[in-house]
Amino acid sequence: MFTGIITDQGEVLHLEQRGDLRARIGTAYDVAGIDLGASIACNGVCLTVIATGTEPKNWFDVEISAESVSLTNIGDWAVGTVLNLERALKVGDELGGHIVSGHVDGVATITAMKDEGDSTRFTFDAPAALARFVAPKGSVALNGTSLTVNEVSGTTFGVNIIPHTKEVTTWGAAQVGDRVNIEIDTMARYVARLREFEG
Repeated sequence: MFTGIITDQGEVLHLEQRGDLRARIGTAYDVAGIDLGASIACNGVCLTVIATGTEPKNWFDVEISAESVSLTNIGDWAVGTVLNLERALKVGDELGGHIVSGHVDGVATITAMKDEGDSTRFTFDAPAALARFVAPKGSVALNGTSLTVNEVSGTTFGVNIIPHTKEVTTWGAAQVGDRVNIEIDTMARYVARLREFEG
């Protein structure tokens, strides 16, 4: 489990197709404290650490299945791509965002960006199958970042991203046309499922 509060910006150092895709990700995390088998959310995708090292900088390796590549924006990764990173919650950690599983539901696209004061209003287009789970003032995880939805219209929704978030995540470098991983709020998913039985 994660919270959608990003704690590092990692960098893709190496990609290799070995049946599954293997990625090496540079990080500021102390890799001595990362156990093999640990979960780290990379742009919101929960991935399992299979190796770590410290040369030429701290890094960890993950293996990524073809299904994960097909359902997320991992297919867009290249050497040098910067990623939002979050380590899994530990008992007693502060839940500062919302409950995020790291199981990405699909990909949304940035369709507009507009500065509003020091913040930036982002507009996204989501897949129709997911858009019904996005609600005004509800939570959504985009590239692993817990964000509050401002407005919804059909498959389009908007969020405001404040300067601090732009500084400590990849959102400061985002551009119109970027594909971003979207994970809908777990509670919204269960409410929708319950309503199916009521109907």
